Amino acid sequence: MLTKNIISVIGILIALFFLPAISRAQDVQKKVIPATKATDSAKTLSTVTISASKPLIKQEIDRLSYDLQADPDSKSSSTLEMMKKIPMLSVDAADNVELKGSSNYKVLINGRPSAMMERNLKEVLRSMPSSTIQKVEVITTPPSKYDAEGLVGIINIITNKKLSPGYNGTLNLNATTPTAGPRAGGSLSAKLGKFGFTAFSGGGIYNTPVTSDYNTRTSTNTILNQDNSKKKDSHSGYFGTELSYEIDSLNLLSASLNVSGSKESGYSTQLSATTGQSMQQYLLDNKNIGNGNGTDASLNYQLGSVKNKKQLLTLSYRFYTYGYQSDNHISFSQQINFDQADYQQYNKGNSAEHTVQLDFVTVVKKIDIEAGIKSIFRSNSSDFHYLSFNNFLGNFEIDPQRSNNFDNNQNVYAAYNTYQFRLSSLNIKAGFRLEYTLIHADFMSSQTSISQKQLNLLPAIAISHKLGNASTINMGFTQRIQRPGIYQLNPFVNRSNPNVETSGNPALHPIVANGLQLSYSLQKKAFINIGLDYTVFNSLINQVASYDPTTNITRIAYQNTGSAKLLSSNISINYPITKKWNFSTNAKAMYGKIEGSDGKAPISTSGLMYSVGLNSGLKLDKGWRASASMNYKSRSFTLQRETNYQSSSSFGLSKELIANKLSFSATINNPFMKYRSNIVQLTGSEFEQSSTEISYFRSYKVSLNYSFGKLKDAVKKSTRSIKNDDVSN
Repeated sequence: MLTKNIISVIGILIALFFLPAISRAQDVQKKVIPATKATDSAKTLSTVTISASKPLIKQEIDRLSYDLQADPDSKSSSTLEMMKKIPMLSVDAADNVELKGSSNYKVLINGRPSAMMERNLKEVLRSMPSSTIQKVEVITTPPSKYDAEGLVGIINIITNKKLSPGYNGTLNLNATTPTAGPRAGGSLSAKLGKFGFTAFSGGGIYNTPVTSDYNTRTSTNTILNQDNSKKKDSHSGYFGTELSYEIDSLNLLSASLNVSGSKESGYSTQLSATTGQSMQQYLLDNKNIGNGNGTDASLNYQLGSVKNKKQLLTLSYRFYTYGYQSDNHISFSQQINFDQADYQQYNKGNSAEHTVQLDFVTVVKKIDIEAGIKSIFRSNSSDFHYLSFNNFLGNFEIDPQRSNNFDNNQNVYAAYNTYQFRLSSLNIKAGFRLEYTLIHADFMSSQTSISQKQLNLLPAIAISHKLGNASTINMGFTQRIQRPGIYQLNPFVNRSNPNVETSGNPALHPIVANGLQLSYSLQKKAFINIGLDYTVFNSLINQVASYDPTTNITRIAYQNTGSAKLLSSNISINYPITKKWNFSTNAKAMYGKIEGSDGKAPISTSGLMYSVGLNSGLKLDKGWRASASMNYKSRSFTLQRETNYQSSSSFGLSKELIANKLSFSATINNPFMKYRSNIVQLTGSEFEQSSTEISYFRSYKVSLNYSFGKLKDAVKKSTRSIKNDDVSN
């Protein structure tokens, strides 16, 4: 009986996506619910909200926020799963989060960059219960106070901070099979007098059973075929906390600490055969391990003014470090015309930075003024070794030609100034940011160096115009840059596949992007956001591939090559069809053109890319709730690379066991497809290469979420703090 009920519910949910939502448009309430009276600080922004028991979506002059705590699905979902429902965000079939169809964005935690998001974004978001998150901001036109990083915008994840004397918290336990494994996460908030404390933590296992992939490369005289199998086990965890102490009404001290770590191990086998003019064969075994650890800590002092309550002076310091290591042990057998010796490669990298920042905020009549200065002292290092097996001596020896020690130092000096003022229904926010960067890189083993100096003046302007009480038009222009991160700079050459080598490039320059944005938001019973963007990218960083027929090796390295133009549109709808039935969709369409070179010939590629995501939730009797989502993404491309389409689906049931305290959920992901084929086509001047990865796609998840405590007031913290968001992930 239970099975029949579940099948019936899933059938209803599937039907949701084929029922035209506009058939219910006649039920839209004609009466507009008046907005709640805003506080003085809220009046500085023109907003549109969904009318509900608790606002779900809020449109501001330069950003859009999604209140996860107002969404019932947040009790049983991870933060990654909730990203599918947030306007302008999407999650593809490989769990990669995209903003407006792009991965060139920055992720902040409570307005600050975090070590936990540096290289483990998917892992952290998978294990982070959305019940620990208050809201997610999508900042589409970042104001000048933010570093110029994040070409298409910023995703700001704000954790729960609701405090009054006492404590409260959440705890989530879940498990997914056959991929992944158990995970746990939670949050805790407490306040005692003038002292406030919030913390969030989590971790989990993500194991992947044995899967296969296939590589084929065709050149003028040879064909390479590689059949691979692989398995990977990984563990990750994170912890974050914020502390505040209110000395008096004008003086506030606050501090934060975030730590994260991950570890993975795996093995792969590869049977490689070359036919044609050159004939080779070998069987490769690769045992690999890797780990990464990050820490960031900050201290902020905020000084208020007796004469002007909106005037604040904040002095901040932040320390950040992230280190990683990857090791590969590679051995060969079944060799035919292939005399490569067994080898080992070790790569150890680290990024560290110290930041000092001074911010000043005040209000003069109806004009909000923000200004600040900032200095970042950043160092990146990499130490990598290649060891080849010596058959005569019977041991491994370091190859100095393939080993090196690399240091990269970046000093960034910045100043910004922003003004915001309102003229009746018109709200304008404009400013500029000046950044001067000194870069110096040393190759210790080869005694060579690289030096660069860069000066960037970066304007930003956002305009919001209210059309009555129900709709708003937003316009914006911003110039952004993206500095290459250590993974792109690192000259380490990964030779784990003898026929395909990948490496970074320490001579890379930042990408510069100029973007125009126009959007329209409407709120009556439904929330609708329609946007149009045009972005031009210069000094584009691409992975450029070239084929060497003499060595039978494809070499892939990051290069500043060419430019790109992208015209995109997006539409987001959140529509409560009835009091119990909600529907939302995020859809995007983009036309892009990329021009560059592979070092041998010019390359130009263009085309249309699009994606659509559908989400629906249905409240049932006796505390039951059903949810469903479907996502489709068309093929995508870069300079030389093209990937196939992606589709995914998810269906879930949840039950409140104790109202507002304890809930249980069960979810099936991708029930119609057990495996997924991810195909990547790579095209060069003298070759074509196709890689097909077969991975588990269908999975089952159960989750238990518990909330405890009851608090009222919000913890007081510095309104200004350090936000280093200028480096690529």
